[in-house]
Amino acid sequence: MIARVTAGDGSKKPLVLAHRGARREEPENTIPAFTRALRQGADGIELDVHRTSDNSLVVHHDADTPELGVLANLTVKEIKLSRPDIPTLEEVFAACKNCLINVEIKNMPTDDDYDESNKTADLVVDLISGLDRQDDAIVSSFNMSSINQVLKLAPNMATGFLVSPVFDFVSALTLCRDNGHGALHPFMSMLAFDEGVEFINTSHQFGINVNVWTANEVSDIEYLISIGVDSIITDVPDTAIKIRDSLSS
Repeated sequence: MIARVTAGDGSKKPLVLAHRGARREEPENTIPAFTRALRQGADGIELDVHRTSDNSLVVHHDADTPELGVLANLTVKEIKLSRPDIPTLEEVFAACKNCLINVEIKNMPTDDDYDESNKTADLVVDLISGLDRQDDAIVSSFNMSSINQVLKLAPNMATGFLVSPVFDFVSALTLCRDNGHGALHPFMSMLAFDEGVEFINTSHQFGINVNVWTANEVSDIEYLISIGVDSIITDVPDTAIKIRDSLSS
C-alpha cells in the first residue's frame, strides 16, 4: 500500500506527502489545500482530525478555534455554520482519490479534547473501513494508545508512530516495533547526523517504513532522499517533487 516511487533506474524514491496540504498557497487542512497539492503531483496528503460532539470527524490542527472554542463540544453543523472551510474527514476522502491519506489522530493528554477511551480512533477506523479506503490510508499519532486501538480494531490497517526529538531514534523504533506498527514518523532532526543511513537500514530490516516530518529546505529534502527514507512530509510538496524527480532522472 505504501510503496515508494520507482525511479527510471529501478531504484526506490520516497513518496511526497503534503503536510496539511499545499499550505503555503491555500489555507491549511482545507479541501483547496489538499487538491492543490495533488495537482502539484504529491503522492498524498497529511492531515489532523478531531472528534465532534455528535461523533463526526473534522479536519483541523488544533482542538479549538478562536471563534468556536473546543471543537469536541460542538456538532458538525455548528462548526460548519461559522467555519464552512473546516472539512469533515469523509469530505476529504471524497475529494482526494488515488492518493495516500495520512490521518493524524490528535489525542494527547495536554489537548483540550483529550479522550482516554480513544473514541476518535474508533471513529477513524469505522470511517476508513466503511468507505473501503484502507489501501489509501495510514493512521498516525503521537499517542501510542490511539494507534494501538486502531490496530486492535483493524489489524491490517497501516499505522505510524509519530515522534518528536524528545525520543532518540532507537528507542522510538523499538517502541514502534514492539507495538506492531508498520511505520515510524520521526521529526527530521532525529536523522540529521552520521547514523541516519544506519537508522533507516535498521528500520527496514525490521520491516518498518520511515516517514519523516517536516522537511522544507532543499538540502534537507536531498539528504532524506539520499539516506533512503520512505516518505517526506513537507509544506512544499511542489519543491520536494521536483527535487525527487530530478534525482531520479
